[in-house]
Amino acid sequence: MTHMTSALAALLATTIAGAALADGELNLYSSRHYDTDERLYSDFEDATGITINRIEGKADELLARMQAEGANSPADILLTVDTSRLARAKEMGVLQAIDSAILEERVPANLQDTDNEWFGFSQRARIIFFDKNDVTEPPMTYADLADPKYKGLVCIRSSSNSYNQTLLASIVTHAGEDAARDWAQGVVDNMARTPQGGDTDQLRGIVSGECEISVSNSYYFARAHRKNVKGLSDSVDIVGWVFPNQDSTGAHMNLSGGGVAAHAPNKDNAVKFLEYLASEQAQVYFSNGNDEFPVVEGVALAPSVALLGEFKADDVVLADVAKNIPTAQKIFDQVGWK
Repeated sequence: MTHMTSALAALLATTIAGAALADGELNLYSSRHYDTDERLYSDFEDATGITINRIEGKADELLARMQAEGANSPADILLTVDTSRLARAKEMGVLQAIDSAILEERVPANLQDTDNEWFGFSQRARIIFFDKNDVTEPPMTYADLADPKYKGLVCIRSSSNSYNQTLLASIVTHAGEDAARDWAQGVVDNMARTPQGGDTDQLRGIVSGECEISVSNSYYFARAHRKNVKGLSDSVDIVGWVFPNQDSTGAHMNLSGGGVAAHAPNKDNAVKFLEYLASEQAQVYFSNGNDEFPVVEGVALAPSVALLGEFKADDVVLADVAKNIPTAQKIFDQVGWK
């Protein structure tokens, strides 16, 4: 990927009304743990002259820190993964609403907070994978994962995982609490093993033969095509995939996004940084650098992402899904999803 284009630099210049490009700093709190994001930060610094000071950690730790720091917090930006974390940040009062015509134009309405406290910048599809050698009729919908014919075949992460929380919350949003509870109970009944490990471990479970069906975010699988992932890349050809619910709601998408901190000392620079993340250059890099789907329509996909094929994505308003995350966690507890 090339350095920041002159067109992008010009775009960034127009987003700071009356501010000098070489003026100031930006304090970034981030739970995105991807080394490839380094290029996002360096390109922004090169184009603007603004220095990014980073504090990185787990999402819950950063949220607790921002809340404890209160009005004295140096944080300007919070970046995190999944709608559940963004919703929690809003609920805790550590973000503030902003007004940006650029973000409103480029980020789809269903991928931003209704009060403009957070915005999505990249997406991952949470989809179904299966062993092509053993499974001739894979699940075609999320509901199918609860079908008794798949008993003992499914690997999926724990109920504490934010991706699963948001997936179940989306089912609550679409189908109601009772249907979501029945689904969760059915998946528990079909588990091949007690939930363990991360998304890549669910895919490795297919390779090892521990399970024949798994649920994972798309970018973990795409990454195994782009570079060597131990225990997966060498056997990636036996793994098939399904984008669920193509005849109804579409595949569930979870979000990586961010917002301006409630007490941001460098608010103008913070807004500018979010606008930069919605630029075409940054959007391309989310795909090329981390195998994610851009949120801005028309942005080219990395080859590793494009190979997954075209699909219908769920366009549910994620701010509505976020409201059902506490209900999802309650359901997980009720059905014994560990």
